[in-house]
Amino acid sequence: MKRVVILGSTGSIGRATLDVIRMYPERFTVVGMSAKTNYKLLLKQASEFGVNMLALTNPDNIDSLNNNILTGDKSAVELVRETAPDIVINGITGSAGFLPSMEAIKQKARLALANKESLVIGGKFITEEAKKNNVAVIPVDSEHSAIFQCLAGEFQKDIRRIILTASGGPFRDAPKHTFKDITPKQALRHPTWQMGKRITIDSATMMNKGLEIIEASWLFNIGAERIDIVIHPKSIVHSMVEFKDTSIKAQMGNPDMKLPIAYALNWPARQTLPLKSLDLEQSLTLEFFPPDEDKFPAIKLAREAMGMPDTMPCIMNAADEVAVDAFLNKRLRFDQIVPLIKRVMDRLSETDVTGPTELLELDKQARIIARTFI
Repeated sequence: MKRVVILGSTGSIGRATLDVIRMYPERFTVVGMSAKTNYKLLLKQASEFGVNMLALTNPDNIDSLNNNILTGDKSAVELVRETAPDIVINGITGSAGFLPSMEAIKQKARLALANKESLVIGGKFITEEAKKNNVAVIPVDSEHSAIFQCLAGEFQKDIRRIILTASGGPFRDAPKHTFKDITPKQALRHPTWQMGKRITIDSATMMNKGLEIIEASWLFNIGAERIDIVIHPKSIVHSMVEFKDTSIKAQMGNPDMKLPIAYALNWPARQTLPLKSLDLEQSLTLEFFPPDEDKFPAIKLAREAMGMPDTMPCIMNAADEVAVDAFLNKRLRFDQIVPLIKRVMDRLSETDVTGPTELLELDKQARIIARTFI
């Protein structure tokens, strides 16, 4: 049995991971779980799966805590260090997932990565540490899992380009002049996926695709200029790879996060899953068209950020987290999110870092500046 730690067990990725483990309890044992604030659900999950080691980032308003519950900003890192897992599923949202990812690699655990920010803000350090420790980093994002699967058995030198698919979000057909009037409630209505609030807003601005360009660049060791975005509203083709002979491989299926999670848990094998198969006997039309980068400038901004890969993606992500929070709390308009991020990037364009500690200080600095601008 594989020993699994689930970081962010109360979120959408964590809950889907537990669904997969329920299907095959003889294959996996959960040895640790973490949450940010959802103490009641965390305890309920721990009771069901017999987990003794827990971590809670924010224990405010909790009257009493079990001795086996680690607390505070570093609790997820301590949980990974103390449980000796074989696999760490990192479903934490935002930059808070970076240090737990680093710790998982240092502990030589397979890192099943749903926290794209780990690679966005610190791709250099994550990839160097993984190579040093001979640790596999398996993407859990549906798009990057699709690429990972398409590249199985292929040579790096044969890749011409990576093609990330995007649903286009709820506003792909909305005129740009209407963006100033978009409400949080409207932006949270994703047409395909059920996700957390931050990633849903990022999908609406298409910043999520910008972050995915950066993530793919680090994961697959390919320049951002060779990573394209196509709008694919049905979300059936999860992503594609084109090779130098013009062949294109695609990974397809009904949108369900249990599939990439199960693939990451069982890799390099596949596990039978009781999920709905794609019905190819019915008429199936696959539409693809380019994104409107004038309406959605976040994509271009992400490519520009990779011109300074050690610092600028970190700044961009930090500013985005602050901007999205401000929009959700009605302190920033929808059409002001990306311009604010660009402003913060411009302010910190001369910065440099030499290690993870300085990188996290830069993250804090970017957040302070973003809040000041707001």
